[in-house]
Amino acid sequence: MKKKFFFILFSVFLIIGPNNAFTIEPDVFVQSTVNRASQILSKNISKEEKIKELRSIAMETVDINGVAYYSLGSARKNLDKNQKKKYLELFESYFLKSFSSRLAEYTNPQIEVKEKVFLNANYTIVSSILIGTSERPEVKIDWRIYTKNPDNPLIRDLIIEGLSLARTQKEEFASILNSNNNDIDVLFKSLEEFSKN
Repeated sequence: MKKKFFFILFSVFLIIGPNNAFTIEPDVFVQSTVNRASQILSKNISKEEKIKELRSIAMETVDINGVAYYSLGSARKNLDKNQKKKYLELFESYFLKSFSSRLAEYTNPQIEVKEKVFLNANYTIVSSILIGTSERPEVKIDWRIYTKNPDNPLIRDLIIEGLSLARTQKEEFASILNSNNNDIDVLFKSLEEFSKN
């Protein structure tokens, strides 16, 4: 898999946070969850413990299935029930391992939410800045928040400096399939091998 995806997942991680039991505005959701993520990364605990906490939070707040189906594109229409189930399981393991192993290396990332743009009843874009440090430049990050259920907003995509990360993942999976006669088992094997290593 592309190393670029590690950065994608780093960005996804920054938005993960507590499950919400009440209606919350998307911009407040992003800022509050970013703050919680920073607290986890700043804890004086082992990398393994950080990974465990991050995975648990991500399972509650990131729409992993939504990202998985989008990433597969039109190929998902050709899957039977058992293949869909297997794909979602493999993607979840792939997704969680990808971001957690990378994210645990960071400490106290600071993100400042700037504004929100209501697209429709289902989506809101929240604009933010990853504050630069001596080790990294300032980065503009837009969060695509799925708000069909306003009591439980979820992350569907991030746009980093104009690049849609979900679209990048979709293109990567399409490349794997196109290079292998659309054999879904090749993609399954690739995801499985990544998760085991």
